[in-house]
Amino acid sequence: MTRSSRTAFVVALAAVPAIGLAAAGAACGAPRNNRGETDAMLSSSPAADAANRAAVESLPPELDRVLRDYERAWRAKDARALADLFAEDGFVLSDGSPPVRGREAISKAYSNAGGPLWLRSLGHATDGDVGYILGVYTHRPDGPLAGKFVLTLRRHEGGPWLIAADMDNSIAPEK
Repeated sequence: MTRSSRTAFVVALAAVPAIGLAAAGAACGAPRNNRGETDAMLSSSPAADAANRAAVESLPPELDRVLRDYERAWRAKDARALADLFAEDGFVLSDGSPPVRGREAISKAYSNAGGPLWLRSLGHATDGDVGYILGVYTHRPDGPLAGKFVLTLRRHEGGPWLIAADMDNSIAPEK
């Protein structure tokens, strides 16, 4: 993959509407998950949540580190540690908020954010120095799904994976 096509891949993936994650992941050749149960994982019913915990995809250690560091920083309400997980020109594209670009702006945007958070991967891929993780999040380890996310990633010459874009949106609670 050429550098320009990698850039286009990251930009295109960052623009994937969250409502079509399963279809977009399949169209990009993404692994659906260990059991091919992506559609069930996007549901927030109690039965689907039980299946979700069994079908979560495991990640290579260098990608899993991104999720675990994100969880730790979010739980600690450490805006600087969160911002440091991003590329210098990274984006946060949160549900209902305007885009935020750059570590300083991300740190400021996250200054009052944080709390309980558990991240689970549905699928991932890497090619050279770009990649992505598709996933879901909860606010309790055994709780219902609270939302879904796409992290686009990049790294420089064997360095750590950094977040180029974090796109997330919440799942409305069942009534």
